[in-house]
Amino acid sequence: MNKSEIKPYVRKAQYHETDQMGIIHHSNYVKWLEEARIDFLNQIGVNYGYLEEMGLVSPIVEVKCQYKGMVRFGDSVSISINVQKYTGVKLVLSYNISNIASGELCTICETSSCFMTREGKLISLKREFPELHDLLSNYA
Repeated sequence: MNKSEIKPYVRKAQYHETDQMGIIHHSNYVKWLEEARIDFLNQIGVNYGYLEEMGLVSPIVEVKCQYKGMVRFGDSVSISINVQKYTGVKLVLSYNISNIASGELCTICETSSCFMTREGKLISLKREFPELHDLLSNYA
């Protein structure tokens, strides 16, 4: 699969995710990013559950979001992902969250994650998991 074949993650905003103003509370975007990240990895052939079975975890170490427009209950959003940087140890993903009905770009985000053993030892995929390294390198 190449970059152009990656499908955006689609999600419908739920009522319980709204705040007192009737818009999606900012804390929920982090959850949406995680859902989209897992979907992206699945699409490129990396099953996160399998990674964990191998003793590998990829915690998020940084999140940045810029809110440009509101998402309200019932809105469907499209979350597109691009690999901004991949070093073998660190993976930086960018996300564009757009309202499907209006086409409005609502949020621009970025996450940084690293690769570790379950015990917390930082690892290089290039050395420890070369097949995974090669796969992620194709999208960087």
